[in-house]
Amino acid sequence: MKLVLLRHGESTWNQLNKFTGWTDVGLSKLGVKEAKDAGKILRKKGYKFDLVFTSVLQRATKTTSLVLKSMKSKRIPVIKAWQLNERHYGALQGLNKAEMAAKFGEKQVHIWRRSYNIRPPSLKENDVRYKQQQKKFRKFGLKKTPRTECLKDTVARVLPYWNKEIVPHLKAGKKILISAHGNSLRALVKHLDNIKISAKFNFESHFELYFIFTLEKSRIFEACFL
Repeated sequence: MKLVLLRHGESTWNQLNKFTGWTDVGLSKLGVKEAKDAGKILRKKGYKFDLVFTSVLQRATKTTSLVLKSMKSKRIPVIKAWQLNERHYGALQGLNKAEMAAKFGEKQVHIWRRSYNIRPPSLKENDVRYKQQQKKFRKFGLKKTPRTECLKDTVARVLPYWNKEIVPHLKAGKKILISAHGNSLRALVKHLDNIKISAKFNFESHFELYFIFTLEKSRIFEACFL
């Protein structure tokens, strides 16, 4: 079974060094180029997909459409799922990472960003950002959206969706592309490889990252960079 994981291109808030999470921002000019380049590389290497899964956030959906267009594979079914959204960064969303490090200390910000089970401060229910989020995601069947998440929370929503909606297609022999986000992909890799995420799969080294996984019994048999 073959599975390709792709992180979205640089977003406008990546460019501004802001915490993004569930905030729905678009791609920067560089992000558009990265997505197009990713598609060209996949096409050059002969990759073809039967099905694509992505999140409902536009930086991932736009990356997906640009990749498929560059691959000349525009008719491939694309399934959008909120479960593949980026990790929610709570009250940090929209704030500058460097400014937060200066205010709270680099160690604390690193804990918020990379701890497995420690959440950043929550959005308050009367926060305008939360109200806008509730309104936007209600159409996806979410009556109550998260106000913050740690990686453990992200794993808890990604894995049930993986097992129920994606694994059956892989077992049926379909070639799958998952176009999502750093932390939702990190959650999936943690499950597949049964490892603590380390520099081996550094989702921050650059944006247009793609990994090829050869799976046996839904576990990684072989992994490599594209």
